Amino acid sequence: MIAMPGSVMARSNSKHRPSLRRLLLGRRLSPEEKERRRFYLLPGMGGRAYFRKQRRIRLAALAVGLVVSALVALLLWILNSQPFPR
Repeated sequence: MIAMPGSVMARSNSKHRPSLRRLLLGRRLSPEEKERRRFYLLPGMGGRAYFRKQRRIRLAALAVGLVVSALVALLLWILNSQPFPR
């Protein structure tokens, strides 16, 4: 099989592809770069409290989804367990 320039095979062997470690962990920033990228948040815009709030929202959404799913399943079971009137 011949790889044409610009094809997927030609790009997969590229030396410019980022490593898996870099994709997962990101790149290390110098102290100057960290300082330049620093910004300030108002309360509730980020940080630990924000992530706790997001986690609570995700858990609530999961709980609501499970309850609604159980109610729909119960409704379908009730509708199918009774004989259909003729």
